[in-house]
Amino acid sequence: MIDVPLTPGLVRGALELERTGHGLLPHRLPARARAQFPDAYLAAVEAQPSGVRLAFRTRATAVELDVLPTKVVHPGLPEPEDGLYDLLVDGHLTGRGTAAVTGPPVRERTARFSGLPTPERTVRFTGLPDHEKDVEIWLPLREITELVALRADAPLTPASGAGRRVWLHHGSSISHGSAAESPSTTWPALAAVRAGVELVNLGLGGNALLDPFTARAMRDTPADLISVKIGINLVNHDLMRLRAFGPAVHGFLDTIREGHPGAPLLVVSPILCPFLEDTPGPIVAHFDGGRLTFRSVATSPDTVDGRLTLTVIRDELARLIANRDDPNLHYLDGRTLYGEADHAELPLPDELHPDAAGHRRIGERFAAEAFEGHGPFATKGSA
Repeated sequence: MIDVPLTPGLVRGALELERTGHGLLPHRLPARARAQFPDAYLAAVEAQPSGVRLAFRTRATAVELDVLPTKVVHPGLPEPEDGLYDLLVDGHLTGRGTAAVTGPPVRERTARFSGLPTPERTVRFTGLPDHEKDVEIWLPLREITELVALRADAPLTPASGAGRRVWLHHGSSISHGSAAESPSTTWPALAAVRAGVELVNLGLGGNALLDPFTARAMRDTPADLISVKIGINLVNHDLMRLRAFGPAVHGFLDTIREGHPGAPLLVVSPILCPFLEDTPGPIVAHFDGGRLTFRSVATSPDTVDGRLTLTVIRDELARLIANRDDPNLHYLDGRTLYGEADHAELPLPDELHPDAAGHRRIGERFAAEAFEGHGPFATKGSA
């Protein structure tokens, strides 16, 4: 096996790579944003490398990746299973692996992750075809992963990505990949592969909250196509009222436009979530009999005082987008991706997040709505 230097050119989907005492730690928000985080939970979420992958070209038939993985355990909930690593060869999923964690899980985190008492583990992929090919290793979407060493039985070079457009997306835990089967089968990953674009996924579980530091990170990130999925986390946290919502949306979009004045920008409202359609948050997790569910603790569905529900947010987003003077700004009702008929066929297992089949349906629908036909991200000649 040949030792391969872990260089930034091998890593896709991260906004920053932190050099630690062990190797490279991918971050999905830059240091400037991390310095303004309100809590350790967001620090853990942004370091979970959803959409981050190693991408290279090689004729190697065996590849090994040494990592330091760290699980994040939520109080009162079972410890998550070991994270999955997906192997894609020439764009096709051909293998999966794990790096089992035997050390204690980390229950509280700070903004930095060097010096963790987590054992080093190796993920191995063998039996790759013996010819020149593009290879991607997608990192676990919910397991903080320091990259320690890379080896292969033949030389490799960073994948070029030449000619592929960059799609920058921000959203909630659904965009992050909650309940997806694996890192390359979250709905944004599936849509990106189908559309042939480079994904930068800023889906941040529980933290699609119109934070100014996220908007600035998006402003400063090179991208050809941009989408923002807004709404569900604002209701979940009962974070703001209608009076604050509109100006916050405008401010978020204005900041993105400072760095991307003419790029296609798609605003997506929440998918269907029946218990929050007409009832405000906040919500709580409930674990009973081995099943995790979510429910609202609101005492009244009344929205006269400006409390937000998914219905209120969709109506307001549609109005705001229609009234902005921006020919490259577009709106997509999230129920187009997952609506009442989909819920009847593929109900949300925990009442909040789609399962693996739901992610696949949302990914396929988004690709069709955004990248194909007359969609805002379509290229000329798209079918």
